[in-house]
Amino acid sequence: MTQWGNAVRKAVIPAAGLGTRFLPATKAMPKEMLPVVDAPAIQYVVEEAVSAGLTDVLMITGRSKRALEDHFDRAPDLEQTLEAKGDKTRLEAVQYASELGPIHYVRQGEPKGLGHAVLCGRQHVGDEPFAVLLGDDLIDERDDLLTTMMHVQAKTGGSVVALIEVEPSQISAYGCADISAIGGEGFVRVNSLVEKPNVEDAPSNLAVIGRYVLHPEVFNVLEATEPGRGGEIQLTDALQTLAAAEGDGSGVYGVIFRGRRYDTGDKLSYLKAVITMASERAEFGEDLKTWMKDFIA
Repeated sequence: MTQWGNAVRKAVIPAAGLGTRFLPATKAMPKEMLPVVDAPAIQYVVEEAVSAGLTDVLMITGRSKRALEDHFDRAPDLEQTLEAKGDKTRLEAVQYASELGPIHYVRQGEPKGLGHAVLCGRQHVGDEPFAVLLGDDLIDERDDLLTTMMHVQAKTGGSVVALIEVEPSQISAYGCADISAIGGEGFVRVNSLVEKPNVEDAPSNLAVIGRYVLHPEVFNVLEATEPGRGGEIQLTDALQTLAAAEGDGSGVYGVIFRGRRYDTGDKLSYLKAVITMASERAEFGEDLKTWMKDFIA
């Protein structure tokens, strides 16, 4: 293993999807702005990147995504109104989102897949390793998954994916990894990746979730990657190429995550995420759990 010299400092957050699974709620509102308790899902993702020490965030957006930019921008009229009311708590909450750090925006233009969305960040990222965070997966702030992945990337010089164990019957909903253990290390080598395999063809029950730390060589591979499943340019296909390659930037490694993850990717999982996170809130969590017990009874 060779060590890549640059520290990770940039995050790419793809946010150009249409959110069709949440229609009609997402007809006029980006799916990333759906509230999880009292903050939009995208805010938790940006907070995670900032907490991991990433100082430069690039959001890949598309049409009808202006609300994302507005959310992380200052709102002088609203702030003045809250200040005049003496509502310090809500004023601080509103200002907090705009103070998370510099956030830049690039439009994807056409929905050509996750791989294409990542490729749209090439000019901004340049020739350095970077993180990719998908908004469907919220990682609990008490778990340091991204920091661990950044350490693995620095140690190996390759690309790193986050993996979770799922029920074998559920693996066809995910990218799936075939892995080998590395003696004395807390991470694994990824031999190959398959995007949404049939259950009987899956090499394992290890699913790829929405956190990546990538070597910039992935951009060269994505440029040459043909559309795959669904007619889209799949990031999984590019990582499969890197896993089998040799030389600078090759090799893919996995961190198996067993911490707290909240899936907002479909309606039921989204509701579970909201309830789980709300039940842990100090101001009303106990009251909510008491109500849920009565409701279930």
